[in-house]
Amino acid sequence: MPTQPAAGRRFRDALETEQPLQIVGAVTAYCAMMAEQAGFKAIYLSGAGVANSSYGLPDLGMTTPNDVATDIRRITTASSLPLLVDGDTGFGNAFSIARMIETFVSAGAAAVHLEDQQAAKRCGHRPNKALVDSSEMADRVFSAARARDEHDPDFVIMARTDALASEGMQATLARCQAYVEAGADMIFAEAVNEPDQYREFTSALDVPVLANMTEFGQSPLLSINELGELGIAMVLYPLSAFRAMSQAAERVYESIRQQGTQKQVVEIMQNRERLYEVLGYHEYEQLMDELIQNSK
Repeated sequence: MPTQPAAGRRFRDALETEQPLQIVGAVTAYCAMMAEQAGFKAIYLSGAGVANSSYGLPDLGMTTPNDVATDIRRITTASSLPLLVDGDTGFGNAFSIARMIETFVSAGAAAVHLEDQQAAKRCGHRPNKALVDSSEMADRVFSAARARDEHDPDFVIMARTDALASEGMQATLARCQAYVEAGADMIFAEAVNEPDQYREFTSALDVPVLANMTEFGQSPLLSINELGELGIAMVLYPLSAFRAMSQAAERVYESIRQQGTQKQVVEIMQNRERLYEVLGYHEYEQLMDELIQNSK
């Protein structure tokens, strides 16, 4: 059988195959399997998703690279889709960033994005974000790119900028140019609040640009056709499924507690047969039966 391309190459191939490339958040291995069966060509592991879902923490830089790598391994073992990972601010100095890249590549990630906030970071759609200067962020990118070249030249380094809210478009574009010169393969334009601003990013930059369609944030929720017309190469839906899952779980818990039964909410549950279809349960069961029969 032919060897499957490395994860970074699969991400780049997906970007060539689908324009704009839809990248959907998957906080668990099972979510990744459902995303793959739905037809997506790339998935995403959000830093907020790791903090919220795996550790019950807010997205305030409280997790570690090893925390993230644990979820990377679970997801990439269960799904063949290339995985873009939130690398926050890099989790430390240049040496820490290099170790993070090595760890994420080893765990099976295809791409990582680093942001230009200070280490005590906030959600990109919250106020009072504090940024490092562009040279410090460029150093982060350079460290990541050098580690990429050592461990997997096709691994994707994406630079996220949170500067638009506080520095305006021209200063933000200057930052992006510096990040590309330092080795960033792609740019993540965070908290864009006017559709035409995407056109300014894509017109000024010679690398693919990602638009973050996170719900309840500052960016208008545009369709892939609208974003494609603005030159956007990738569209991210970081926590859409997680938010829906959480809302459904709250409803189920409240109903069981208040009604003393789950009968009121069975209709919103994934049934057992669909679960088995996603997991390939019957194939495993058939193999188990064959092994038992052969052992007799």
